[in-house]
Amino acid sequence: MKPDFSRRGFVGAGVAAATLAPHAQALAGEQLRRTVRAAPSTVQLAPNDAPLTKIWAYGGATPVTELRYKRGDWLSATLANDLPQDTTIHWHGLRLPNAMDGVPGLTQSAVAPGQTFDYGFDLTDAGTYWYHSHLKGWEQVARGLNGPLIIEETNPPDVDRDLTLVIDDWRLDAEAQIEDSFGHLHDWAHAGRIGNWVTTNGDVEFKQTVRRGERLRLRLINAANARIFSLSLRGMVGVVAALDGQPLVAPEPVERVSLTPAQRVDLIVDVTADDEALVISHERDGTYSLAAFPVSGAVTPRVDPVASLEQNNVPPLGALSSATTTRLVMEGGAMGSLAEARLGDEKLSLRQLAQRGKVWAFNGRVDPPEAPLVSAGRGQTVIINIVNDTRWPHAMHLHGHHFRRLGADGAPGPLRDTTLVAPGDRANIAFVADNPGAWLLHCHMLEHSAAGMSTWIEVA
Repeated sequence: MKPDFSRRGFVGAGVAAATLAPHAQALAGEQLRRTVRAAPSTVQLAPNDAPLTKIWAYGGATPVTELRYKRGDWLSATLANDLPQDTTIHWHGLRLPNAMDGVPGLTQSAVAPGQTFDYGFDLTDAGTYWYHSHLKGWEQVARGLNGPLIIEETNPPDVDRDLTLVIDDWRLDAEAQIEDSFGHLHDWAHAGRIGNWVTTNGDVEFKQTVRRGERLRLRLINAANARIFSLSLRGMVGVVAALDGQPLVAPEPVERVSLTPAQRVDLIVDVTADDEALVISHERDGTYSLAAFPVSGAVTPRVDPVASLEQNNVPPLGALSSATTTRLVMEGGAMGSLAEARLGDEKLSLRQLAQRGKVWAFNGRVDPPEAPLVSAGRGQTVIINIVNDTRWPHAMHLHGHHFRRLGADGAPGPLRDTTLVAPGDRANIAFVADNPGAWLLHCHMLEHSAAGMSTWIEVA
């Protein structure tokens, strides 16, 4: 039975709208160690006449505490695990020491209930990032264990407001509780766990008054397990300034923006509406507001164009003709052609794999193998040729690095850490392996990753 909390409660009946609550607590550039407590909590996720929703969260609330620092700061945080499960924190998109990456079994041990783990590293790159659980993420992230991590530039752009919008979807039942259907093989073999209740920063129908002529920086983060958002603006005009935390060399006009799970985009926009400006989500059954900005009053609009953001020190690609190149073929899923694959030392049929909750493979292997997909020397340029031989899209995320997707003509695109590979499509990604360690490469449709779509690279 589906819940019916309000006229706007569901994708298909309308998507709830919100933006960053003014009272969200920012931890701004402090050098003190912070405790990030992962614990069960209850929040008013659905409208006020619905029951409180039981979630898991950092700090007990949604939106969770935004971690905000300056480029060059030291992040010092203790994860305190008050959950009934083991957990870790992955600092998504950051180029950080391998031991701080938060991947259990690869970079650290899982943090047991009642235990703690200390994270600490330099924040070398400015940009919009986020942090989330990386153990049973298909459940823990869906229950709310994620939050924004903002690293401000040394010289930030001149804007009137800097707003973070964490877009997420939740699968709720008739009692406004998170539906306990985690591990459902249908989700894992198809598009992943798609929620029926969409929020921005955990709020619904949030409205923040702005003035015509104001310049806003909107930092959009897709924290959903599997939903791809297609977004546009109404009553605002501006540019895309950064993707996945990395500034574009030249800002580009905002048109339709696609955000796959884990991706981020920074928009710098001027309010042009007389009555209300909106961030619009385009769904199969219509378009809905995700963030509303009623207009009251006006300021003199800026006439100066938006300048490029401060660039991060990501090393340039070496000669692609001499790059180390490897191939990654995605296989499996519903309506796929995968007949068998290796799981550890065993070669199993698809039926046998499905009995173990595994339905996807990379290069005929399920889950990270003992040997890396590629081993590279430090400073070496690497190209991974990704082939999606499945009927479903996949959001591929590389840890510890940023890559450029090569165009059909071989020209490098903008820096990213997550890219969408459509069914039947190919994606060639190139990066400089400058960060030593063992780094995960996986699909960020979290059910797909759990069901087999993970591998790793090694940087000497």
